[in-house]
Amino acid sequence: MIHIITGLNTGGAETMLYKLLTKADRTAFYPEVISLTSVGPIGEKIKALGIEVQALGMSRGVPDPRSIFRLGRLLRQKRPHLIQTWMYHADLIGGLAAKLAGGVPVVWGIHHSNLDPGGNKRTTIWTAKACARFSNRLPNKIICCSEASKRVHAKLGYNSQKMIVIPNGFELSSFVPDPEAKLPVRKELNIPDDALIIGLVARYDPQKDHQNFIQAVSILKDHIFRTQYKIHFMLCGEGVTWENRKIAEPIEKTGLRQQFHLLGRRDDMPRLTAAMDIATSSSSYGEGFPNVVGEAMACEVPCVVTDVGDSALIVGDTGYVVPPRDSKALAQTWIKLIEMGHEGRKKLGTASRKRIKENFNLENIVDRYETLYKEIV
Repeated sequence: MIHIITGLNTGGAETMLYKLLTKADRTAFYPEVISLTSVGPIGEKIKALGIEVQALGMSRGVPDPRSIFRLGRLLRQKRPHLIQTWMYHADLIGGLAAKLAGGVPVVWGIHHSNLDPGGNKRTTIWTAKACARFSNRLPNKIICCSEASKRVHAKLGYNSQKMIVIPNGFELSSFVPDPEAKLPVRKELNIPDDALIIGLVARYDPQKDHQNFIQAVSILKDHIFRTQYKIHFMLCGEGVTWENRKIAEPIEKTGLRQQFHLLGRRDDMPRLTAAMDIATSSSSYGEGFPNVVGEAMACEVPCVVTDVGDSALIVGDTGYVVPPRDSKALAQTWIKLIEMGHEGRKKLGTASRKRIKENFNLENIVDRYETLYKEIV
């Protein structure tokens, strides 16, 4: 079986592919991975599993017809029984190449829930619309990572009869409650032992809306000074560094630069996540099924999320949901959780992990993928 993905940099679809492969039944499936662009950090992690990863070095943007024929020749050589594609460009190119390779069965993967022209590249929208046109003929099934993704793409013209929802899954043995992580992380970042940490894990991208988070901190500022709470803000993700002036300058304007910790991309996220007191997703659009929310919940960290994609569905009644782009509502909800105290947050956190275990356990999600694969083959 071959997985074809647009690229293997850090992202939700890429991470889910890696998690799926960590639990794959190697007696039933012999997986290989083809990245249309580069190997990237996730590709290196997949290689470490003993799985072959091949990068084709294609440029991003409008698909080059020559790349379709190139991939088709490669698939004819490998002769897979099944292909799973991940994200729009891989869906389109992989689906067409599979036809050229003799009609190999294909499962498409959709991990996007918003195609607003204001927040997406024209090439992304063009490719998604092209996929909609081909959805009757190219894929055998279309896996959507969220109910929101399914709704949006059915409206766009995707064949709804082929669409099923399989949410992302979470590794409960990796993301665990870890009270002992709190003090070492605070010491590492020079944060007082008794300070609360509000965390945001997201690459720097307009859809993640870091400006919403920073503006909420500005609103929270008066409450911090009035009550003398010690609160720090830990932000992790690709491009989230002090060298990125688009994020650094708004932070400096809050007057709370010393309370912000910009860590960039980290490989120790279970440890950092477990050290948080409150986790946040401040996205304004585009989310399908945000992994970072489920990971925080698995660590028993209560979450405040914007109502984008399936974020509200993930947290259920174990966290709080606020409108996107509403910094005041985000700040007010932080205050509610802060004043709830340790025991109140702990009660929500315990319920959060229970919800992940019952609904989004990785083993169960992988079983759903593999059951579908077996049915198609």
